[in-house]
Amino acid sequence: MGMCLPCLSGAEDVVVTPDPDTRRRQLAEAAEKRQKETTYRGIKNPEALERKKKKQEDTEKQTLNSVPSGGGGLKWQVG
Repeated sequence: MGMCLPCLSGAEDVVVTPDPDTRRRQLAEAAEKRQKETTYRGIKNPEALERKKKKQEDTEKQTLNSVPSGGGGLKWQVG
């Protein structure tokens, strides 16, 4: 007769809720994972893309640092 109401039969199906700090951490990790997945959507190798971006930024920084400021470049002559 106890099989009519399985939800009231016992404490077998009790779901333990994690404490708020653990829950917050889990939600943050899930959000980061979703964000990363949408950022790299359609990209086969995201690590290679990151390396390429980093290398390009470094090259741009070196180019900006190698150009002398103020004295170099083209000079206009009006006459």
